[in-house]
Amino acid sequence: MSALRLVGSALPVAARAGHRIAGTGAVAASAAARLGALRRSAARDDRRERARLLRDALARLTALHGIDVAVEGRRLWGPVLLASNHVSWLDPVVLGGLVPCVPISKLDVSAWPVVGPLARELGVLFVERGDGHSGMAVMRGAVRALEAGVAVLNFPEGTTTRGERVLPFRTGLFSLARSHRVPVVPVAISYDPPELAWVGDASFVPHYLRLAGRPRTRAVVRFGEPIEANGASSGAELAGATRDRVEALLRGPDAAAAGA
Repeated sequence: MSALRLVGSALPVAARAGHRIAGTGAVAASAAARLGALRRSAARDDRRERARLLRDALARLTALHGIDVAVEGRRLWGPVLLASNHVSWLDPVVLGGLVPCVPISKLDVSAWPVVGPLARELGVLFVERGDGHSGMAVMRGAVRALEAGVAVLNFPEGTTTRGERVLPFRTGLFSLARSHRVPVVPVAISYDPPELAWVGDASFVPHYLRLAGRPRTRAVVRFGEPIEANGASSGAELAGATRDRVEALLRGPDAAAAGA
């Protein structure tokens, strides 16, 4: 049993949450130090290195918070569009800790203490929902990431749900995937307990403290087989096909295989 698991199971709730909050600061400080070293290396294009650094930091945060991640399916690296259902603010943390990628996140996260500014430096693309200029900036950032050989992580529902269904997918990045001939990888994520869903007007801090106080949490991530984007006649068709795959993955690997 790892030291993190022993600490997570032995501490009372308040002490456990405090330990994890302090640990988050330590992870951020370590990532910032590595980022500074990367800047000093004067690499021409360090997007891939930043994606790896982000992956390592998020994997450490996942372990620190006692999240056991069960992974099914193939994890594809490189220039692909990862399209996942969206249940919680935890989603990009868990998924970003599995695959080096450039996540797309809502703008509010960029204002979070410690985490927000560092996330931007590590390549996270922040979008303000409903703002066309922000959306176009994110599209340009996604193109640059894909051209550099880095996966882009997208949550095309545009909002979180309780994980019981998959909302219609927005088409923007699927049109980009078609025009750049980038495969789309459907991804389904769920949590145990399901109450870890973060929806509606729920406040971040109480939700985070509930997670930080839990001894252990389980996440299940299912990666589907890639969909060749140029096989669809439009971005809308590709979005619909990907949504169907994600919904099947949520029902389990057998349903996903039948729907492939």
